[in-house]
Amino acid sequence: MKQTETASSAFHRLRVVLVETSRPGNIGSVARAMKTMGFSDLVLVNPRFEGACEHEEAVAFASGAQDILSSARVVGSMAEALEGINFTAAVSARLREFSPPVVTPREFAGQLAGAAELRAALIFGNERFGLPNEIVEPCNVLVNIPANPDYSSLNLAQAAQVLVYECRMAALDGQRAASPVGFHGEAASAAQIEGMYEHLEQALVDVGFLDANNPRKLMPRLKRMFARAGLETEEVNILRGIARQMQARSRKD
Repeated sequence: MKQTETASSAFHRLRVVLVETSRPGNIGSVARAMKTMGFSDLVLVNPRFEGACEHEEAVAFASGAQDILSSARVVGSMAEALEGINFTAAVSARLREFSPPVVTPREFAGQLAGAAELRAALIFGNERFGLPNEIVEPCNVLVNIPANPDYSSLNLAQAAQVLVYECRMAALDGQRAASPVGFHGEAASAAQIEGMYEHLEQALVDVGFLDANNPRKLMPRLKRMFARAGLETEEVNILRGIARQMQARSRKD
């Protein structure tokens, strides 16, 4: 079945982000998984070896998906990796105390296929250590593959294959399930949301609500709350306006 190649197609709105990957073969295998399912946007954040996209093992494991490797971007930060993205999904087998909402691969795929304004990133961590909390907590969702609890071990490429397969099936099936985050306006980008968090945190410090030297778990809780809301650009602007007023009042006092 031929996929629909339009600007709003899920095939053009999904990015795969690999963070600090250790094995060149895994990068090649992920590129192969992406190409077999019709996706092409691959970004590598600080791979743990030089020449990640040209490495002999990566090319061998790509097995015909060298075009995905050659067009992949290598960046030095998550901010760069998420440029243009307004919906972030951390992929992890490990649930966190302050996790964003947890969804299955099929639920994530339905969200992507059902909301043409979403520009989504699937974020995969290092093979051994996974993703750190500081990357997971600001995400909109955490994708957890419901594997056999007695043996839930999937390698990086296998996990990526599961996710891009579900995204392909949702796109081809034409699912138009309403996104549970309820977007009506333009979804805020990852950079806009991160900037809002920094602004809000500083405002909370300025008014004395947050102790910068003993922050405890306030900001992770707020990030989890806002992740459930699915913020739009205008809503981020409103929250930053509130933060500015808080700061202005604190200076007067």
